[in-house]
Amino acid sequence: MSDRQPHPLLPTPTGLLQIPEQAVTAENPADPSAGSEAPPVFFSLIVPTYNEGKNVENLVKILSDLLTGQVPGGYELILVDDDSPDRTWEIAHSLTATYPQLQVMRRENERGLSTAVIRGWQAARGEILGVIDGDLQHPPEVLLQLLAAIEQGADLAVASRHVGGGGVSTWSLLRRVLSRGAQLIGLLILPGVVGRVSDPMSGYFLVRRSSIAQRQLSPLGYKILIEVLGRGKIRQLTEVGYVFRERVEGESKVTRKQYIDYLRHLVKLRLSLGLGRFLRFGTVGFTGLFVDLSIFRILRVGSQLWFPTLGIPAELASAISGEMGIINNFFWNDLWTFGDISRQQRGRKQRLKRFLKFNLICLIGLALNTLIFSALFRVFHVNEIVAKLIAIAIVTFWNFWINLKLSWRVTEVK
Repeated sequence: MSDRQPHPLLPTPTGLLQIPEQAVTAENPADPSAGSEAPPVFFSLIVPTYNEGKNVENLVKILSDLLTGQVPGGYELILVDDDSPDRTWEIAHSLTATYPQLQVMRRENERGLSTAVIRGWQAARGEILGVIDGDLQHPPEVLLQLLAAIEQGADLAVASRHVGGGGVSTWSLLRRVLSRGAQLIGLLILPGVVGRVSDPMSGYFLVRRSSIAQRQLSPLGYKILIEVLGRGKIRQLTEVGYVFRERVEGESKVTRKQYIDYLRHLVKLRLSLGLGRFLRFGTVGFTGLFVDLSIFRILRVGSQLWFPTLGIPAELASAISGEMGIINNFFWNDLWTFGDISRQQRGRKQRLKRFLKFNLICLIGLALNTLIFSALFRVFHVNEIVAKLIAIAIVTFWNFWINLKLSWRVTEVK
């Protein structure tokens, strides 16, 4: 055993959930030789816990051994416990004598994983901030790959279950469906945020302090990554695959309330981030609708006036006018709605790639549009203009979130 005494608990920050620009250099009782001011460290890893007393000692040992070999003396572990009934904080505090890089914060007046992570970051000294679960379901060795990604220039490095090398172990079909369903809902509500990563539900990632410093954070529930993506200044992003492990000790904390909080968080973030890009997208959509309907009427009425014996079938007119609307929408979206992104992807080749992706996605929507139109017009005898409007309304949702996810990527993910 070490001759050191456990050092005092970290005081819990209060006030706004905002990360300071400069790393904290408060008194460091873990290293008296450092003087009254502790120097900043390279990496601060936050471990939020609640009733993880059976896991904490093993977790601290594994993380300490791993990081001491990678960044000796250049890291700190901050365990933030929400006053667990099993006294996780007390068990962890007793370990600080053996592991001087470990500090413990006991929160008695706040609850929630996301706010626990932010309070830990507020007390951290690192220029790189990270989070990992306290239940050993996140494989610690993946930290080395995340650190390497940051050192190579990434602002955010995310451990993902949905890229090469990733997986979800022995999850039930229901849990898989719920996870993917939550991601799809996120794409509908916040496509420009959720669509930036393959695993927006991940709770295992590293971020540069400078990317989130002085940002007013306001998370709900457990999904802190969405808050970082939505409010942070994330230019370069990297994902690293990992396999989510099954829990060995303790009980799962996945509840219905988590999913409700996730939905509330999405809506709250959507409203707070503003609707500028969405409104521009919608405005462009209306111009496309005007082009589509105008050409449709010209083809239908013109063919009856000029080629009465030949005519143009309503389905063909709908397909042609729809493609004209697609071309119109791409032009204005590329110039206006996503102009800030397009200007970073200059050149004819890049524009052609965006157009082909946009057109392919919209053509699938157009095929759906034509099928719906034909069914309404031919089978249910709905007025052709009304049928056209209904078909357009239905496929608009498809075009909206799929194009935001694939046609204009906010960041190229390595």
